[in-house]
Amino acid sequence: MAAFPNLNSDSGLKKLDEHLLTRSYITGYQASKDDITVFTALAKPPSSQYVNASRWYNHIDALLRISGVTAEGSGVVVEGSAPVAEEAVATPPAADSKESGKSSVLIDIKPWDDETDMKKLEEAVRSIQMEGLFWGASKLVPVGYGIKKLQIMCTIVDDLVSVDTMIEEQLTVEPINEFVQSCDIVAFNKICERH
Repeated sequence: MAAFPNLNSDSGLKKLDEHLLTRSYITGYQASKDDITVFTALAKPPSSQYVNASRWYNHIDALLRISGVTAEGSGVVVEGSAPVAEEAVATPPAADSKESGKSSVLIDIKPWDDETDMKKLEEAVRSIQMEGLFWGASKLVPVGYGIKKLQIMCTIVDDLVSVDTMIEEQLTVEPINEFVQSCDIVAFNKICERH
C-alpha cells in the first residue's frame, strides 16, 4: 500500500514526484481508485517543478474527463488530508447491494460567480441525503476569473439513485440553487464487484 504525507506541502509533493518517477500510476498498471484518492487530495495541480507528479496529474485529469477510472486499486493512504480516502471509494454495506449494481460518479458543480461561498455550496450539496447515495472526496478546481468549481465524488446504488434526477430535483432547485448555477457529470463508472 502506498502512503503519502500531506500532498499540499512541498515534502508531500516531493514524495509523490519520487513515487511516480518509475510509475505511471499510484498503484498497479492502470488508473485506479488509488489515483482518484490522491488526485482529489491535491488542492491544486502540482507545479511543473514536480515533473512526474505534474505529468501524472494531467493524465488522470484527462482520463476523468474522457471516460473515468474503473480499476479497484490496492489502497493508498494520504496523511494530513481530510479523511476522505475511504469515502472516495465508499461502498454501501453488503446487505444493501445483494441485487443492486453500484456506480462511482464524479460531478462538477459550478457556482454563480466568484462571490459564491464555496464552503456553503459544498455543505448544501452534502446535505442531500438519500438511501444508496454516499458522498466522497471533493476539491475546488479553478475555472477562471477567480471562479472555482466544486468537483465531488459520490458512490450510488444504481437501483436506488438516479444522478440525473438528483441533479434536476435537488441540486438545481431552492434553496441549493442560491449557490449552484449548474452541474455536469464528468465521469460515471460501474463498480465491478469481486466475489
